[in-house]
Amino acid sequence: MAKKTIEQRLAELDAQRATLKARLGKQERARDTRRKVLLGALVLHRLEHGKDELSRALPDWLRRELPGFLTRDGDKELFDDLLASPGNSTGRTEGGQ
Repeated sequence: MAKKTIEQRLAELDAQRATLKARLGKQERARDTRRKVLLGALVLHRLEHGKDELSRALPDWLRRELPGFLTRDGDKELFDDLLASPGNSTGRTEGGQ
């Protein structure tokens, strides 16, 4: 069996390193996505069920902040129910919350 040259071994190590970096990046993106989903679930839960002062102020804060944060029309459409004025709101923000 022929011995691998140092260059071949370095190339293999570089390939392994690239594979591991890609795997790490995938794990970090998955963790970031999970955090965002859980944070969004908390906000939606507070909108639907929260009775404290912070939860009551949340719809107004979202109506102020979301329009500047959302840049795509499709994203804005997803939040039409939250962006509607309090008198015209439907869905999650009804019920005096």
